[in-house]
Amino acid sequence: MTDINSISQGSQHVGEELDFLHGLIFDILLVTDGRTTDILETLLDEKIRVTVIRQEQMNEKHADLLGEASGAPYYMRESILISDKSRFIVSHNIALVNSMHVPPSLFEKIAHRQEGIGKSISSIGLQTFRKVVDSGFKSEAEAVDLFQNPIKLRFPELHNKVPYKKYAIFFGLVPGIQMLEYFNPDIVRHRLKQVINDKIGGMNHE
Repeated sequence: MTDINSISQGSQHVGEELDFLHGLIFDILLVTDGRTTDILETLLDEKIRVTVIRQEQMNEKHADLLGEASGAPYYMRESILISDKSRFIVSHNIALVNSMHVPPSLFEKIAHRQEGIGKSISSIGLQTFRKVVDSGFKSEAEAVDLFQNPIKLRFPELHNKVPYKKYAIFFGLVPGIQMLEYFNPDIVRHRLKQVINDKIGGMNHE
């Protein structure tokens, strides 16, 4: 899975170690019911910013597919998370927001498109419960949105299967937000390259 010669010449075991680290980190990301953005920012040692690709109210056909009455207050938001300094695309996300079951203060923040949903929840201090309903790995061709429609992931030069996680966010008895997150499979290699480059840069300045 890993071309280790492009990362380090130091050890014949580096490839195996990197694969292990890759698997371990994604195992954590795909099962956690906490804020994945916090984990990603810690891993990358960078702040992460949201870029909203599209945000729109669902039409009657989509409302019917969800088992809701026509005109249900559902909104779809598609976004990517990008690291602030290196401009690395970290994840591609689909959110389905039911405004009837989301606190008004949060819905207002979501409408403004300025930050990720997880950060908005945290900044307001809302109590939530998250339930992971599906996770795993998909090829680029298998990627779909929450309605099972094919989507084009924004990760450049994909060579490996893409980790994904689908979960629901509850603010009460009924889920207010359904989330589908696709993670860049090169996160670990990207971070390792940063660390190596920083070390080399530091040695050159000694």
